[in-house]
Amino acid sequence: MEIKIIGGGLAGAEAAYQIARRGGDVILYEMRPSVFTPAHKTSYLSELVCSNSLKSTEFTNAHGLLKEELRRLGSIIIRIADETSIPGGKALVVDREVFSRRITDEIESNPRITVVRKEIGEIPEGIVIIATGPLTSNDLTEGIKARTGVHNLYFYDAISPIIDGDSIDMDKAFFGSRYRKDAVDYLNCPLTEKEYDTFYEELTHAGRVDLKDFEDVPYFEGCLPIEVMAERGKKTLLYGPMKPVGLEDRRVANSPCAVIQLRRENEEGTMYNMVGFQTKLTYREQERVFGLVPALRNAVFLRYGSIHRNTYINAPKLLNERLQLRDDERVLFAGQITGVEGYVESTASGLVAGLSAHAAATGRAFSPPPEDTCTGSLVRYVTTETDNFQPMNINFGLLRGYNKRQKEKAVAHALESIEKWRETVDSE
Repeated sequence: MEIKIIGGGLAGAEAAYQIARRGGDVILYEMRPSVFTPAHKTSYLSELVCSNSLKSTEFTNAHGLLKEELRRLGSIIIRIADETSIPGGKALVVDREVFSRRITDEIESNPRITVVRKEIGEIPEGIVIIATGPLTSNDLTEGIKARTGVHNLYFYDAISPIIDGDSIDMDKAFFGSRYRKDAVDYLNCPLTEKEYDTFYEELTHAGRVDLKDFEDVPYFEGCLPIEVMAERGKKTLLYGPMKPVGLEDRRVANSPCAVIQLRRENEEGTMYNMVGFQTKLTYREQERVFGLVPALRNAVFLRYGSIHRNTYINAPKLLNERLQLRDDERVLFAGQITGVEGYVESTASGLVAGLSAHAAATGRAFSPPPEDTCTGSLVRYVTTETDNFQPMNINFGLLRGYNKRQKEKAVAHALESIEKWRETVDSE
């Protein structure tokens, strides 16, 4: 029995790979390049849109622990991320294009996976995983609404600009990571108090994309537009993406009042992402306001920040612990459309959905990962009924029985638990 997957993002690619490596056959539908989303730029599978960082590598951080669990579970996404990584301090940062191209090549060359470049507007027959991500097409969104009976399936968030590295004034910037004096992972653009005052004033009064059709936008709290953060008060940015703490500019005597950090998009350093500067300012205003930063006076924008739709379902109401629709178990959901937020979280969801779908196709029982693991806690979060469901990144607070005073013990227990679960899955 062929399993159909709609969406060739991180979750879809991971699900397809997990099914294929266990001897299952997959038809993977991806609408690009026939139809592009407002944010995607290439036809590669698993194209990264918002950032090229997969966050922390440290096991004492929930993002780092989740990645290690996925490594042990044989994730294609994490394996190729490791292989295409570039310097990023304590974060797993990848060369965006090389990463996506490598995944595309491996998926398309797999004899058990057939990639079909076609937009799917309705849910097909048979076992199907819907992994269309935060930019699900309008037709399929309507199809999901009709099938589930649930409305208000979407909210909006924003992406950060990318700047041409050659256009940055390196004489007015310095390399370094917070608290690591000799690191060169980030390029920091400092502002004096006077420069920050001007920047803040212009940012809060800058022209924005007309959103009168999208009033009361429920942004994801972890991905707020920079101007929305600024509206919360002048010091908000100084405790957020522009905080100068831990950064030392050795060229000057005084510490900067504020800092904008730029992260390399590729190994060559020809492109830089403005960290935490997702925005819905108009393109012209982005050039004007961000150009007030001394190091960015002549910045050339390779990609402007923009707003885009993020689609997700009321997963706790709709899905069982195997990520299947409660009233139609042949249909599974995976990735950000389930309400997990973030690249690695989407990957984890895709991996579990792939294993679950393969078990269903082969008539075997399937139990989700243990709730004392990051992978299992994400599944529990999106399948436990609640009155106020919101997208969520992985965090230790989701782990069953987590005690912050015994973090190392919890990490060790999670890894032991995921290994036992893997052995159980592989033996079935």
